[in-house]
Amino acid sequence: MTLIWEQVVIDAADPVRLGQWWTKALGWTVVNDAEDEYEIRMAPDILPGIIFVSVGDEKKVKDRLHLDFRPDDQEAEVSRLLALGASHADVGQGASSWVVLADPEGNEFCVLASRK
Repeated sequence: MTLIWEQVVIDAADPVRLGQWWTKALGWTVVNDAEDEYEIRMAPDILPGIIFVSVGDEKKVKDRLHLDFRPDDQEAEVSRLLALGASHADVGQGASSWVVLADPEGNEFCVLASRK
């Protein structure tokens, strides 16, 4: 059996708004902009993508799964993401080499230190 990783699914109160935010944050391409399923990919034919789906309940606890990103310049990326509307998040990480942020709907993600 062969499995292909198609996408990461992120629940959202407003899939379009959240998907547009992540499109700006990652510089990815929109491949589906439906009101209830907003999908982005690095390029239209590159998998995996991220799809934002409509849910009726709000996020209440720390995510059990999150995305990690490794930029060339951690400080510059954190500043850029905060300017786009991300916020700092405390998930109990303490002092660490990565920065935990949350998107506009509170989904945590990490910005790792650059590789040396």
